[in-house]
Formats: sequence, structure tokens, C-alpha cells
Amino acid sequence: MITPQTTSPSSSSFSFYPKAVTKCTLLVTQNCNLHCQYCYIEKKNTVMSPEVAQKIIEFVFQKNSKDQRLDIGFFGGEPLLELERIEQIVDLIKNHPQYSRSKVTLHLTSNGTIFNQKIAEFLLSNSINFCLSCDGPPQIHDIGRKYKNGQSSAARVEQTLKEALPYFPLMPVNAVYSEQTLQYLPQTVDYLIDLGVKNIYLNPNISANWTQTHAQQLDPIYGALAEKYIQFYLQGKPKFINLIDNKISVILRGGYKPLERCQMGSSELAFGTTGNLYPCERLIGSDNGKTHCLGNILDGTLKPTACKTLPSTATNTECTQCGLSEYCMNWCGCTNYHATGRYDHVSAFMCAHERATINVAYQTIQKLNQNNITLSHHIQGTPLTNVATEPNQQPNHS
Repeated sequence: MITPQTTSPSSSSFSFYPKAVTKCTLLVTQNCNLHCQYCYIEKKNTVMSPEVAQKIIEFVFQKNSKDQRLDIGFFGGEPLLELERIEQIVDLIKNHPQYSRSKVTLHLTSNGTIFNQKIAEFLLSNSINFCLSCDGPPQIHDIGRKYKNGQSSAARVEQTLKEALPYFPLMPVNAVYSEQTLQYLPQTVDYLIDLGVKNIYLNPNISANWTQTHAQQLDPIYGALAEKYIQFYLQGKPKFINLIDNKISVILRGGYKPLERCQMGSSELAFGTTGNLYPCERLIGSDNGKTHCLGNILDGTLKPTACKTLPSTATNTECTQCGLSEYCMNWCGCTNYHATGRYDHVSAFMCAHERATINVAYQTIQKLNQNNITLSHHIQGTPLTNVATEPNQQPNHS
């Protein structure tokens, strides 16, 4: 049991970290029961200690102002391998003097192989948003997400989806696609929707060996996704698909706002099991305390940094001269690093990916407008509101 403290004996050691923290990810464990081909966390049998957790929570509350929301995430490895430790940390958070349910958002990302009623009730009772990873139908999912012994994990993940969705109807499901699975994205969407998923995140493997051939496939594949998306709206049963919804929102609101751009290493942080601080969970890697590391919570050596381009754009010449730059995520430091080795340099594939999603979003807006569907919630930056309507209820077209 972790005993919360009303004051931190080490609070003065945090005073030189001047940034306000709004998002913090805790790598609860580096251990995992899967061996995913594209995972950016090195697997080790390490677990975050109570002492490290205590220090982290004290730090993030101290560095979060009263008028700002605070997002705290549990990550791994597979975090549900350490459910007891997560329960302890949640108690620590909720018993902190500065905790407010209306201000603090908790979320947990799982590989979908561990789930039961106890876990569901814990997540619900503590208002923890649950995100599950599934790359698609079994033959697609198992290309990159098998157990350590090489056995398929698809059946267990599908069963978890079926068990979890009644508890979490708007549960986000994250599907990563690589070179071998890009062409199957429409089938992946069909599969997830047939299971009852309404909130779908499709994300490219940022460290894959993408080629110009793959880039040329993006327009027709994303276009096929858009046609499905439009039909969902015309049927009065909208679904959230990040590749389309996020870009529609950005386009209708005139581009990314400064605080929507990369905040890694400043207001957005990630902690390894050892207490090492990193700019983003995607950059923890082996947690060796060297690469990308900004210090350690135990010895008070935290030093703020930021994505070099915040809140501007990447340094590529084609980015600085591109008319789509305001709608493009060329500023995502961790994506850029995994693809090019630099925070401020975009890969050719990610450029093509962003261009394709922006073009598809424009086309989707036009087609929906032709059918008298205006996306007012997207303008407000809350596209998921449409999906949250009752089944068979027509979304708000006013």
C-alpha cells in the first residue's frame, strides 16, 4: 500500500522544472506476454516501484496548475500484468489533495490478452478510460502481434473485445498497420465494426520500412475508408475513424492550434519504471537513462526540453513551403525520430500519409455537405460526440 503525502519532502527539487505538466504517461512495467514486431519498448522484467510512483504523482500534481486538466496514462509492456500496482497508484492519485475527478483523466492501454470482470469493475469504478490494441482479423492481427512463444493472440483479443465493449461502448481500439497489412485496412475496419467497435484508431508503424510504392497506395486505400465512413453517416450510424475525423476537425477549425502541436518534453512527459523521464512514451525504448532521457525523478535531475519545432513545423524544405502545413502533423517529434532519426525531419512516407489523409478529409467534407450533413461537432473539436448518439439515431445535422 502506498501512503499518500500531503507535502512532498522533495518538492523543492522540482522547482527548477518550469513547465506546467498536462499529460503524463507511466510505464508501469516493461514486461509483456506478447512479442509485437513493431513495439518501441524493450521488454524487461521491471516494475515501477511504490517510491518511484509516489515521486511521479507528487511531481505532476505540483507542476499542474489549478486551471489546467491533467491526463495520466498507464502503459507498458502490458500494464495489466501489474494490476495491483496500478490499483495502488490510482489510490495515490485519488487521495492526493489536488485531485479532482473533473480535472484529472485516467487511461490505460492494453494489448487485449488480459481481461475479466474484476478488471472491468476496477476501471469503471475509477473512471479509467480503457484502450485496447487489435490490428484486425486474425490473419492480419497475428502478422505482428503474437505471444512470445509464437502462438496466435487473435482469438483471445477478439474475446476481450466482445467482453469489454458492453462495459465500454466507446472504447478506442488501436490498429497498427505495417507494410504487410496496409492493403487490408478496409477489412480491418469492417472486422472491428462487426464486433461493435465505434471508435477506431488506425496508425502506421512509424519505424517500418516504408517505400514509395507504399506511399502511392495511400490515396486509394484511404479513399476506400472514406467511402465507408460516408456511408456510416448516411445511414445515421456514424463511426469515429481517426484518420478521417481528426483531419476533418483540423480543416474545419483552420489548422492545428499551438497547444495541439508537439508538447513532448515540456508539458507532455513519460516516466520509465526506473523513474527516468522521457519526452514521450514512444521514446522510452530500453529505459537506459541515456537516449532521450531528461533526468530521473528520484535524484531530482529533471531538465525540461521540447520538440525543436514547437509550435512551428518541420525543417524539411518541402514542409516549410507546403500549403498544407497548417493541417499536417509534421511537428510530431517522436514519429519523426523513429522514421528519420531527427525530431524535426519528416520522412517521405509520413509526408505522403499526411497529404493523403488531408485530401481524403476534404473530399469527405464535400460529400457530406452535398447530403446536407454539416459536422458541427468537428468544428467544436469533439467529433466523437456524433458517435455517442443512441443507436439508429440520426446525428445532429444542424
